[in-house]
Amino acid sequence: MIFNSIDFAIFLPIVFILFWVFTKTVKERNILIVLSSYLFYGWWDWRFLSLILFSTVLDYSIGIGLSKQTVPKKRLVLIWISVFVNLGFLGFFKYFNFFLDSFVTAFSFFGTEINSPTLNIILPIGISFYTFQTLSYTIDIYRKDIEANRNFIAFAAYVCFFPQLVAGPIERPGNLLPQFLKQKKLKFINFQFGIIRILWGLFKKVVIADRLSVMVNEVYNSPENYGGIHYLIATVLFAFQIYCDFSGYSDIAIGTARMFDFKLMENFKTPYFSSSLTEFWRRWHISLSTWFRDYIYIPLGGNKVSKSRIYFNIFIIFLISGFWHGAKWTFIIWGVLHGLFMVLDAITKNRFLFFSKENKLVYWLKILSVFLLTSFAWIFFRANTTKDAFLIVSNLLDFSQPLVTNIRGQQLYMDLPFWKLLVNFSLIVFLLTVEYLIRFNKLKESTIIQKKIVYRWSLYLALILCILIFGSFEISQFIYFQF
Repeated sequence: MIFNSIDFAIFLPIVFILFWVFTKTVKERNILIVLSSYLFYGWWDWRFLSLILFSTVLDYSIGIGLSKQTVPKKRLVLIWISVFVNLGFLGFFKYFNFFLDSFVTAFSFFGTEINSPTLNIILPIGISFYTFQTLSYTIDIYRKDIEANRNFIAFAAYVCFFPQLVAGPIERPGNLLPQFLKQKKLKFINFQFGIIRILWGLFKKVVIADRLSVMVNEVYNSPENYGGIHYLIATVLFAFQIYCDFSGYSDIAIGTARMFDFKLMENFKTPYFSSSLTEFWRRWHISLSTWFRDYIYIPLGGNKVSKSRIYFNIFIIFLISGFWHGAKWTFIIWGVLHGLFMVLDAITKNRFLFFSKENKLVYWLKILSVFLLTSFAWIFFRANTTKDAFLIVSNLLDFSQPLVTNIRGQQLYMDLPFWKLLVNFSLIVFLLTVEYLIRFNKLKESTIIQKKIVYRWSLYLALILCILIFGSFEISQFIYFQF
């Protein structure tokens, strides 16, 4: 079940009514959340519910075991069981064929042919997200940062909470788990907050992201048919497509959770208004970047080691980040590029882009430069193959091909009518205007909620009408479902 579907539009009000009208105690509401979340996930493929249930039972039991065990070696064994089993499942479903194909290719390079059939493995939606969420629980107990939870239903709800189950934000046990142990209160302000975030998230997804995807897919799925101007346009459009798609999901997740009196962490904070690469990664997919920081970067030594080791740690984090996103060399190259960018940023102390004295012009040039660098890296992220990616990069500045070309009476290149480009870039300008107001504290959700009812509902209705009139309703799943 996905957020931009009729199924979810029916599912959410039913669960909302059951939660606030027909359940009263904390236990009853947690049971409802678990059952609703399993239905939400099982709507895609019920068979993979067993993985979530197994992970839940495993890490709940290990958490209890870690709380009782005082012998360091035995505690170490328990935590490694959690790490190996969880990452083992993730590795099998997500990376088995990748490693097998790479192994076969490596031998073929040296003249040895190996016949090794690829297994037809279905990647469970959201496995990367809930795996990291359960791992953070056992690791935090091992570190003695939190106490083990002994309420199994509450822990199960923490693992499978449907708003953020399949694409985050990746919540920490210290933030989300205690919320399942407290009595919830129906607050009108939470309902208001939830509605505005859900509508804004849907707008970003179905009006902006899904409309931009049409041109992006046409170019990136057949790059050999296009030229530099097409690549530039498609790459810029993709930068905003993936942002609106993923941040739109996070907005809907945060808004949905708030309607049930749960507070999820912010996952995006106007990242395209970042003036350095370091700032970009403090504002983009925050739940994942902070997860890598706390559970990999700091254990590697963080900033408390030599400079060369710091640079190595930074690079490793982004290499792993690329690998986390998928079992493709394109994602790994994307991670390597960001690793190199961040190392250069660290070496120059966040002055990699410009060294001149800070002023408004330089500030905005930095923002533009960050966008251009991240957009360049997005080429590898979006390309279907490394061959396609390098084809696009090598011809990125070749403007010899016009937007529309006919050869022998046949349309060879994508038809880019002016009005379509105008609509797409108008949507981007509108998004950037809103993001600008948010970034510089000129627009706040709390301010909108405090407006008179006439203004609030005018905004709600305007968003609903925009979604209904301009939205693309060919149901497309969110990009990050594949991760």
